[in-house]
Amino acid sequence: MTSHSILGDKVRVYRRANSSLWQCSTYLEGREWRVSSKTDSLALAKEFAEDWYLELRGKSRIGQLKMERTFADAAKQFMTEYVPLTKGERNPKYVKDHQARLDNHLIPFFGKLGLSTITAGKVQEFRVMRLVPHPETGKVPSRATLHHETVTLRQVMKTALRHDWISHLPDFSAPYRASGKISHRAWFSPEEYKRLYTHTRERIKTAKGMPWEYPLAQMHDYILFMANTGLRPDEANRLEYRDVTFETDPDNGERILLIEVRGKRGFGYCKSTTGAVHPFERLVKRNAPKPTDLVFPQDHKKQFNKVLTDCELKTDREGNRRSAYSLRHTYICLRLLEGADIYQIAKNCRTSVEMIEKHYAVHLKNTLDAKAINVRRKVKAVTAEA
Repeated sequence: MTSHSILGDKVRVYRRANSSLWQCSTYLEGREWRVSSKTDSLALAKEFAEDWYLELRGKSRIGQLKMERTFADAAKQFMTEYVPLTKGERNPKYVKDHQARLDNHLIPFFGKLGLSTITAGKVQEFRVMRLVPHPETGKVPSRATLHHETVTLRQVMKTALRHDWISHLPDFSAPYRASGKISHRAWFSPEEYKRLYTHTRERIKTAKGMPWEYPLAQMHDYILFMANTGLRPDEANRLEYRDVTFETDPDNGERILLIEVRGKRGFGYCKSTTGAVHPFERLVKRNAPKPTDLVFPQDHKKQFNKVLTDCELKTDREGNRRSAYSLRHTYICLRLLEGADIYQIAKNCRTSVEMIEKHYAVHLKNTLDAKAINVRRKVKAVTAEA
């Protein structure tokens, strides 16, 4: 390594063996400072080193030379803690998404900044930068994508706060934002749901005796089972035959399914409608399974998307894309339309009343009580004096 000293050995200009650029280093306020001159000219590197050193000395005298952790340090600490502390509680993909957001967007923008310099204004600069259209595709990230990036940013800054690397958190809220629209999750209305399962049932009839009859039958029963239990797709993927038992509803004597659910919210129970019984019986008869076999061992995503496309049901009228999750939303909405108690639905679906009111009940006419709304004040009759 080639090295030169300037300013009375206060600054060293050196070049590594595997690099053509000159580097600068000095020792100030109890630590070593390094920077690249970004030039391969020794003369220019020495001039740069002098200016750089004098700037450091000036900042040191007025107390502006900060020796603090950077955002990259906090991000590394966050991932070091987050992975083992959430093991078994968070989906591995969710953890990987945090790392991807850091590597792709957050560290390139904030990485070298000192933690105290990350203010609400700097966060806003990041949002503006992200909303610049991509030079090749012209695309900009969605509001949901920006929200997820802000969540990751907040988690990193909270890690820094817990380690006393900063004294407070900056404001992460998005300014100039209007009140959000009331939105609902994509579901199938009763007419659309009937069109969906009628289409899959007819496909089975046309494939009688063909090699593809089996996957078509599995797909048909998957749709009926999901829309009559309200399971999340990941819960259905983990479901084993031993988790499902038949039960008789004591109120009406109908047969239903009692399901032990393991998924996003851990362990819980679900009671199906009577419409899930026959699809499950067909699954048992068709597969002759062992108790530990998965009820739905195949991934139905591509097949289900094709069915939605064939039925022209891929999006609802607001443009929301439908997926297998929409069968869960359909179950909740149909239960509400039938007048089921919202608290019992929340318990059966392992969610909260607040989530159901926010994403489902707001757009269903049956949840409005006309009698309670159209109340009229009684007017007392005025009697004439005798």
